Amino acid sequence: MAVKFPSDEWIKELSRQLNTSEAYEKSAKDWEGDFVFIVEPDEAYDDEAYLFLGLYHGKSPDAAALEDLNEREAEFVLRGPFSIWRRVIEGELDPIQGMMTRKLKVQGNMMKIMRYPKAAKEIVSCCALVPTAW
Repeated sequence: MAVKFPSDEWIKELSRQLNTSEAYEKSAKDWEGDFVFIVEPDEAYDDEAYLFLGLYHGKSPDAAALEDLNEREAEFVLRGPFSIWRRVIEGELDPIQGMMTRKLKVQGNMMKIMRYPKAAKEIVSCCALVPTAW
């Protein structure tokens, strides 16, 4: 059954996929840093949504939809319009490319993210495994 994006169920399913991915575990074994993804409104989506993804040493110990941005402490905040998120999740836009071209705006140490391009790629691969309803 497809899971609506963005939602608590969707981010929890992504977390579950990450936790079963050997490729993600290998590529992010030294990674420490949680994310909040902000889905901004555009012509395809009216609301603003906040998704927390806990990431620690190749695992995702926690994930949840948030009521507001300050509900959880995160090292990184990544924001962009709904349609850009959809392109990332569907594999049409590389997330690092999205950050470099400012389609996705990042708060946090961009250089740290740049040191883990394989991990970013594996997160997107896991996104593709989540049956997503738009």
